[in-house]
Amino acid sequence: MNTKNNRRRRESIERIKKVFIELLQTKELHEITVSDICKRCELNRSTFYANYADIYELADKVGEDLEREVDLLYETETTQSFNSNDYLKLFRHIKENQLVYCTYFKLGYDNQFKLKYYDIHQAKQHFDNQHIEYHIEFFRSGLNAIVKKWLADGCRETPEEMNEIIRSEYRGRVSFVSGLGRTDARCHE
Repeated sequence: MNTKNNRRRRESIERIKKVFIELLQTKELHEITVSDICKRCELNRSTFYANYADIYELADKVGEDLEREVDLLYETETTQSFNSNDYLKLFRHIKENQLVYCTYFKLGYDNQFKLKYYDIHQAKQHFDNQHIEYHIEFFRSGLNAIVKKWLADGCRETPEEMNEIIRSEYRGRVSFVSGLGRTDARCHE
């Protein structure tokens, strides 16, 4: 395919996603139709169906795209197998992409993800390697709750303040590298 068509396709996909995310702020997923999206994007239905089977595939794609972006934030840690405990870049990303994160939570994807990178060395030290699955779930749920509250409050606190809140809550405890991803927890060993 030529470059012009590739660019046009990418632009159409981005417009579809943008309108979908906007619609999800006022409607439930089952209330949104392909026609709604196409009218607002000024695209033909065939353009939508050339990229997505239905609204639910589009929703999944939006969730996967966000997860991929978060993975990229922590790519160095992942490839070099270390835990930076750097929550600040996550909170900055959340603040810059509030609507996308609100959409992610509204679609319920946060109930499907597992912490992808969990520092097993700290777990062994602090929890005597006992009941690690429960510690992971506790951390994941706590982080989710804090992020949801921050989003609901319009991200009034700075990313730096949110970083300090997380650090103070989990000081001396096991921490994560990346929080989003619908795959099983993997451990650094």
